Amino acid sequence: MQEENGCLACGVGHHYPLVDGVPIFLLSETVQTHVEAKGSLEAAESPHITSSPASAPVDGIDGFVQQIIAGTNGCLYIPLIGKLREYPIPALRLPPGEGKRFLEIGCNWGRWCIAAARAGYRPIGIDPSLKGIRAARHVARQLGVDAHYVVGDGRYLPFTDTTFDQVFSYSVLQHLSGEDVSQVLGEMARVMYTDANCLVQMPNRFGARCLYHQARRRFRPARDFEVRYWSLNELHEIFSRVFGSVRILVDGFFSLNPQISDVHLLPRKYRPVIYASEALRAVSSKLSSLTYFADSLYVSATRSR
Repeated sequence: MQEENGCLACGVGHHYPLVDGVPIFLLSETVQTHVEAKGSLEAAESPHITSSPASAPVDGIDGFVQQIIAGTNGCLYIPLIGKLREYPIPALRLPPGEGKRFLEIGCNWGRWCIAAARAGYRPIGIDPSLKGIRAARHVARQLGVDAHYVVGDGRYLPFTDTTFDQVFSYSVLQHLSGEDVSQVLGEMARVMYTDANCLVQMPNRFGARCLYHQARRRFRPARDFEVRYWSLNELHEIFSRVFGSVRILVDGFFSLNPQISDVHLLPRKYRPVIYASEALRAVSSKLSSLTYFADSLYVSATRSR
């Protein structure tokens, strides 16, 4: 692509607006899956209006991240809203990157892309939120990380076929309908090299915490951006339709998002939950039946030849 009159032009004649240097690859004619996509499209359709400046940092931490931290990282992070002293960058459970191309779908402020860059990958993050992408760029600059970000939709990835060695998504596809998940998976497979891997976090319908939240809404179907809960069989089936080899692994228990690397940031009363989750995750590698009761799962799939 090349820049023309404030837009990116592709080889087949499509033009995508640039807002503050950020490419907007959203398709206005489709039904959006995220409320922030509307604001991103409005910014793209009004190039004469500069988007609002980044939120003022609080204690050196990007202001947007300070406010959105519970939304991206989970309910246990609510006490950290406006009080972060460092960015909670997780440990990526993948082999060393060795310069491989890494795509994160639904990156928001970019924590997993930063983790990927530190692990040796060359990351690109995509998210429908212009606010999130602006924050991601700011955080990457602050931390001296080489990562790139664009505004877009996982159902319509703006990348050519066979571009990435590793595709990743965390706490994102759980908000989409089964039809939209299938479409995202198809796009993931399209942009992956043969034998490339994808790793996607999803909630387990039969986890204790997941059952509690389903009971709170009386087990009715999810609406809008609410979490959809999946059984292991459903996950295996939908991923197998698109990919060859599929494995389901334990990510954690009793919650969906908290990471053991963040335990020092969280209130002391929450730490036993994280330690117990990590201990059970370790046991699950030898006692596979625990997978059926985990709350948070990783689906690992390889694009077949």
